[in-house]
Amino acid sequence: MSETLVVSKGLGRDFRDGNAGLVRVLSDVDCEIVSGARIALVGPSGSGKSTLLHILGGLDKPTAGTVEWPGLGSFEELRPRHIGFVFQTPSLFPALTAVQNVELPLILGGKVPTDNATAMSLLDAFGLAEVADKLPEELSGGQAQRVAMARALVIGPKLILADEPTGQLDSVTAQLFFDVLLKGLEGTDVALVIATHDEAVAARMATRWTMDHGRLDSGRRRNEAA
Repeated sequence: MSETLVVSKGLGRDFRDGNAGLVRVLSDVDCEIVSGARIALVGPSGSGKSTLLHILGGLDKPTAGTVEWPGLGSFEELRPRHIGFVFQTPSLFPALTAVQNVELPLILGGKVPTDNATAMSLLDAFGLAEVADKLPEELSGGQAQRVAMARALVIGPKLILADEPTGQLDSVTAQLFFDVLLKGLEGTDVALVIATHDEAVAARMATRWTMDHGRLDSGRRRNEAA
């Protein structure tokens, strides 16, 4: 039976703009993420996708409504223990090598690795073993983004939230990246939510959520989308 990991009710988020005053980015969003979910979050730029992911992952707070994590524990336990985040840009620590960046969540989670075998196995799965000792400035944008995904996976989270993870990859590499990601999650209850403009990526997810001007339609599954 699926476990409810995250649930939001009436979620809203306003930002104050110096020129425009109060700008509403999210309006009355209801959604639920259950274990094992595969969700594509689609919609035009500026529709609120990133803001929604940040709130669902506890990186931001709503100005209206509620968000709860019944299957993940308290707010303080969310990261890095239960939620892995991949941002639009790789956001790697510049002073750490690729393998050290991947190991970082283990260290922050109190699981100091005795060796780097776990991190190296993930880098190898993403075709990055040869750049393990390179600094982020020595990596291409696509390599850095794959390192960021390995970092999100290393601690075995219950939920992965990814914001345009294939945005810096060409179409062939993006599909290979996604192949590795889905294979790594196969047979697990890890939930995956990906905000994407890539229709080829969205088509491979079981459920499609659509954002439009801050409002969410979370009712479409893959076999209903036509």
